[in-house]
Amino acid sequence: MEALYYTKKEDQKIQCELCPHNCIIKNKETGICNVRKNTDGKLFSTNYGLVSSMGFDPIEKKPLYHFYPGEEILSIGSLGCNLKCQFCQNWQISQTSVENFRRESEIFSPEQIAQIAQSKQSNIGAAYTYNEPIIFYEFMLHTAEKVKENNQQNVMVTNGFINSKPLHNLHQVIDAYSVDLKAFNNDFFVKYTKSQLEPVKQTLINIANAGKHLEITNLIIPTLNDNPDEFEQMVKWIAQNTGKTTVLHLSRYYPTYQLNIEATPINTLIELKKIAENYLSYVYLGNINLPEGNNTYCPDCGELLISRKGYMVKKHSLTTDGKCLKCGKTIFKYYKE
Repeated sequence: MEALYYTKKEDQKIQCELCPHNCIIKNKETGICNVRKNTDGKLFSTNYGLVSSMGFDPIEKKPLYHFYPGEEILSIGSLGCNLKCQFCQNWQISQTSVENFRRESEIFSPEQIAQIAQSKQSNIGAAYTYNEPIIFYEFMLHTAEKVKENNQQNVMVTNGFINSKPLHNLHQVIDAYSVDLKAFNNDFFVKYTKSQLEPVKQTLINIANAGKHLEITNLIIPTLNDNPDEFEQMVKWIAQNTGKTTVLHLSRYYPTYQLNIEATPINTLIELKKIAENYLSYVYLGNINLPEGNNTYCPDCGELLISRKGYMVKKHSLTTDGKCLKCGKTIFKYYKE
């Protein structure tokens, strides 16, 4: 499949314009993502339709806690990524190419994915996840269009490192975004992900301004992005630029891939959650089982609305349209009784 968003250069070189790397790619080579390839002066998506992982998941697993809570969604992933995170949890599929991938995979059409999403009555749609969906952009776009034709929802789980024009076009079909804001320090992005912070900030603002549902995840890595002052700057920025009701998930880091730092102390997560709650209405703890940290309370009256244990969700004091039964505040814009 010929890719979108590129311009031709001299000597059969092309420039990919999908993400802020804006890779200049020579003939027969790929960009940083390993899957968008220059073939005789044209850019091709080599992973189009290639599905490395697929399954029905709780929506909370994305993580999305305020987008149809308690429902299921079909999750699909492919290969490749435009970041090089040293702490990647899915590096086997994200840090590889189609040629080098050794696990079983299968080719699907957008129509087939949409049919699978519709095959389970309790399923609300499709989530593009596992590896970075930005770099299977064309397949995600075409699949999302078919899913919308069936009046179902589309979710994108992303690092947010995308240029504004392709992101704007996704807004036509993507209903909710789960964005991984990896730190609030550009040096961290350069050293540990081989990318930049500012484009991700612009993506978050873009999504919020488009009126799309947005939830943010921040993986807390000891000594690298757990400085309380820097963290406070981040949550202040979120409140000011995407809104106080933006959902924030603080996720516990465990050693993986190329990073061997010890797992995040529980107390660190609890203290950062307290800081975040000074600025944001909904802050949750992920990758950890605690009595508190995953429940939803009304920010106005304190009523318990949803309790969560793992991915088990129990709805409490809520109206049929997602309002607090006690005080009437709208909590869940996207809600299914």
